[in-house]
Amino acid sequence: MPVGFVAFHYPRPEHFEGFVARAHKVGETFQSRAGCLSAEVWATPAGDAVVTTGRFESEAAYHAALTAVRGLGEVVAFDERELKPRNVVILLSR
Repeated sequence: MPVGFVAFHYPRPEHFEGFVARAHKVGETFQSRAGCLSAEVWATPAGDAVVTTGRFESEAAYHAALTAVRGLGEVVAFDERELKPRNVVILLSR
């Protein structure tokens, strides 16, 4: 069963573009993994949030991709560059 996610990130304004670049690096890592169907980076028109999305062939493919992304260290770390915690929603195809 396909698995997806939508994640809302809230970078501080002075770190917005850097966060977008980090999100693209994560997306590239996801897309390099077997079973990744898509990984995209979006931004709200107001520039107050970065929204990342991903689709995977299976839950196993999603978890394997997460393991690879965790290896990116600082690229995925939550720190003072973000205003508030991320909101990640996992989705199951129905």
